[in-house]
Amino acid sequence: MRRHPIVIGIGILLVVGLGFFILVVSLSVFRTEGSSFSLREKVGVVAIEGVIRDGSMIVDQLGEFADDDAIRAVVLRIDSPGGGAAAAQEIYQEVSRLRKKKKVVASLGSVAASGGYLIATGADRIVANPGTITGSISAVMHFADVQELMKKVGVRASVVKSGKFKDIGSPLRDMTAEERQLIQGIVDDIYDQFVRTIAENRKLPLDNVVKIADGRIFSGRQAQQLKLVDELGGLQDAVLTAGRLAGIEGKPGIVPAAKKKAGILRYLLENMTSVVVDELRRGTKEFIGAHYLFP
Repeated sequence: MRRHPIVIGIGILLVVGLGFFILVVSLSVFRTEGSSFSLREKVGVVAIEGVIRDGSMIVDQLGEFADDDAIRAVVLRIDSPGGGAAAAQEIYQEVSRLRKKKKVVASLGSVAASGGYLIATGADRIVANPGTITGSISAVMHFADVQELMKKVGVRASVVKSGKFKDIGSPLRDMTAEERQLIQGIVDDIYDQFVRTIAENRKLPLDNVVKIADGRIFSGRQAQQLKLVDELGGLQDAVLTAGRLAGIEGKPGIVPAAKKKAGILRYLLENMTSVVVDELRRGTKEFIGAHYLFP
């Protein structure tokens, strides 16, 4: 059966067009800095942003870079006021493991305080902008008191418990002196873990760290003077530093950490939930657990 010349012509045009499209895409991929097809030696970049409540995604990203032989070094781009003490410690521990395999540089953005700074101390070097807000080396636990509100709306509460400390921190009553002492002991211990981690990683006398670890904040330049930061600069400076430490000649390629993909419905539901929770927390600053958090 003889094919119509027009059909053949359209087929040829489609094949040529597809080939041209593939060629253009391929060229753009090879020219893209962060592409996995880049011929440059690469530095991975992991972004740690916002209040730290769960470190699992960051831990996964760090683990993937640790196992990727194409990634020579990793930059932590930290723009966070801190968050949950345990969550920040989990990320810090993964950074410490990564550091045994590859060079790691922390790049401090607008705010890298408290738990955000704790994570940075796990890196080989810390780079901060002169105007970065950092420090806030401290631990805190927040407790709300809604007794007056309960009285106004005419609501009373009763508690049945098996131990005298079982409802410690309840928003329905005043905290006893014994309970406050117990909570203070927990906060002091978590604080001690923080300052000892800084002293060990920054190679500073513990007493020197304790003197400035009272929750105060510093600019990036002040932090450098206190030896909490190694050098001043932005993200690109941190990438170049990481490349230099890893023995990369010239400007390295940049590979952003891959984020987990979710369906559109799940994405919308998760973001709606996050907004509601953030609004509820904003008024009382009440989270469960101890925090390395500024302010």
